[in-house]
Amino acid sequence: MYALNDFLTLVDSYIGSSSPWFPILLLGVGIFFTIYLKFPQIRYFKHAVRVVKGVYDKKDAHGDTSHFQALATALSGTVGTGNIAGVAMAIFIGGPAALFWMLVTAFLGMTTKFVEVTLSHKYREVDDRGEIAGGPMYYMKNKLKLPWMAGIFAFMVVFNSFGTGALPQINSIANSVFTTTGLDNWITGLVLAILLGFVILGGIKRIVKVTEKLVPGMALIYFIAAIIVVVYNYENVIPSFISIFRDAFTGTAAVGGFLGASISFAFSKGVGRGLFSNEAGQGSAPIAHASAKTEQPFAEGVVAILEPFIDTIIICTLTGLVLLSSGVWKEKLHNRFQYADMKIVTGVYDDTNPEQKMKLSNYVRNNKGIENFTGTLDVKGGKIQDEVSIIHARSLAEDVVFLNKDGSPLTKKIKVNEGSIVGDINYNIEGESLMHSAPLTAVAFTKSPMGKYGSWVVTLGLLLFAFSTTLAWAYYGGRSIVFLFGTKYLIFYRLFYCVIFFIGSFMDTTIVWTASLITTALMSLPNLVGIFMLRKDMKKTINDYWSYFGGEFPERKKLS
Repeated sequence: MYALNDFLTLVDSYIGSSSPWFPILLLGVGIFFTIYLKFPQIRYFKHAVRVVKGVYDKKDAHGDTSHFQALATALSGTVGTGNIAGVAMAIFIGGPAALFWMLVTAFLGMTTKFVEVTLSHKYREVDDRGEIAGGPMYYMKNKLKLPWMAGIFAFMVVFNSFGTGALPQINSIANSVFTTTGLDNWITGLVLAILLGFVILGGIKRIVKVTEKLVPGMALIYFIAAIIVVVYNYENVIPSFISIFRDAFTGTAAVGGFLGASISFAFSKGVGRGLFSNEAGQGSAPIAHASAKTEQPFAEGVVAILEPFIDTIIICTLTGLVLLSSGVWKEKLHNRFQYADMKIVTGVYDDTNPEQKMKLSNYVRNNKGIENFTGTLDVKGGKIQDEVSIIHARSLAEDVVFLNKDGSPLTKKIKVNEGSIVGDINYNIEGESLMHSAPLTAVAFTKSPMGKYGSWVVTLGLLLFAFSTTLAWAYYGGRSIVFLFGTKYLIFYRLFYCVIFFIGSFMDTTIVWTASLITTALMSLPNLVGIFMLRKDMKKTINDYWSYFGGEFPERKKLS
């Protein structure tokens, strides 16, 4: 596990969403189209709402779903663990400033998603089953005449359906259920894998019937519960807002168990988590929007403007305020340690000592200044007998205890190499440290009048959010399989998807999230390049729509 996570982290630093080039490319394309198309996320927002309401619908329009159903399916692919676990992960690593960069990514992403959805809808096809097939791979093939680029993108969608749609979703669900109920992860995974198979084998029409009911309901429940938490901690709301914008340009100082974060950390993690949350520029949502019943690609494109707004600017901001106002993001909490997120270092440290805290901060940021322990760890009665410290979840762990699977104290000699435990680990390590991902958000919701029931709200919300995301990504991956190999292989993909989904329930969270960062970047790259190449086509499509539509609107202005 250690070796795999270290390898994935290395890969992510070069070609994943944590690499230096990726945030620049993602934001750069968003900035370009925002200026090139004269701020469509503002000018067309009101029109987008009217389109979703069905004001301009035509019954004889070609397609498989309504505008609202397409929006709900696409939202079900974006409103998921990114809103609950992803925000917590971003703040855990980058501090409050990470939320600022998530919001910036969302604002620019409203334009990026508008462009990618419009172009993908414009060049959609009908498959051999008579169903609508669309997405970036079709504009790459039909307009750019680059079938090799289309093939790479489609392959990455399939790969990313596991890295984004299956693994982190069930992993977050299972961990949240375990935190709340103590139910073993594999049991949750098995039950939901069977339910998943039943839904996705029914195709897009069964999927949209589920998602159009799940998305509005789950968003409302989560929204109300989050408001309760924020209102309960009202005295911390204004300081939280200040820290979001102040720390974006100064970095976050070490406070409590949080050992600090640099500006670059906040930037890269905020942009990366923002993309994971709303998927603008990734090219996934256009696959769902391509099925919408309309002959005007622009009409579906403006609907997509609403996604990053709902997903990130509203829901992620609420989650961020819950985490910041409750204060749990900087508190050490009792939890079961994840081995890939843990290092054993030589020497005993105290993070209440300013000088030692600075050394610890340098270690978690740069992996320098403190020596990783190598040797044999002597554990007796569950306690370490050696002069070492454990760094878990980027914090100095306290009250650490080693336990057998039955809960009894462990007595054992444990081999350690460069801070990592060597060999099979058939015991648990528990203690107090920072937390991240869904369990942290679950704890934050308990800091309210809901008390312990707050974690149940998160567990239920995560179950609905993440499961609907899994459904959407099964559709995205399936459409890509059809593009690459034809419809006859679709059943095999769906069955394999369910198996991977089950396995993800008991994988290490840290490894799952790192893998998702890599697959996200590899999928986004060809799509971002492709829509930039079609910038003139996009501008013409907008002008054609207003010429076709007739009527007078404030936003109806020809683009030069």
